[in-house]
Amino acid sequence: MARIPASERRAALVQAALRVVSRRGIAQATTRAIVAEAGMSLASFHYAFDSRDELIDELITTVVAREQEAVLPEHLEGHDLREMLEAGLLRYFDHLRADPEHEQAMLELTQYALRSPERHPLALAQYARYAELGARSLEAAAERAGVVWRTPVEQVARVLIAFTDGLTLTWLVARDDDDARAVAHAAADALSRMADPR
Repeated sequence: MARIPASERRAALVQAALRVVSRRGIAQATTRAIVAEAGMSLASFHYAFDSRDELIDELITTVVAREQEAVLPEHLEGHDLREMLEAGLLRYFDHLRADPEHEQAMLELTQYALRSPERHPLALAQYARYAELGARSLEAAAERAGVVWRTPVEQVARVLIAFTDGLTLTWLVARDDDDARAVAHAAADALSRMADPR
């Protein structure tokens, strides 16, 4: 492989690791499997990372930073809060259906972080990021719909995350699109009841 800067080598190895985890699971994401996927030598890996754990740490951080899929479509005027929330959840579902292996990898990386005390802060950071994105979307939805949340929006965001986690797991197991859409409808209905008119 041609000589490339360390930052590019690290990025390429992170992307290769994500592909391996997505297809084969984290247990199979060995250093050898990752470098083979990246088309690099084992020596190239050790120029970029001190260990597989360091790479996995960076993988988790990178994937969380890329999770920008807000649950609220950018332009959805003239709809009430429940309709906006349902549209946002269905948009998330479309994202899930388009790349289920990515979501499986995210779930596996979360579990990996939870099993390792030194990596537990990465799982906390992942869900803090989800909560931040959810709260921003919920605030925008309430503003457009002319309502206010009865409880702090951060709490509403945690309920939203619980719904999306449940939708994700049940769909990955059963691959039942109709059931997932029914969950999105019920979740939007429940969330919208947590707001009052201004």
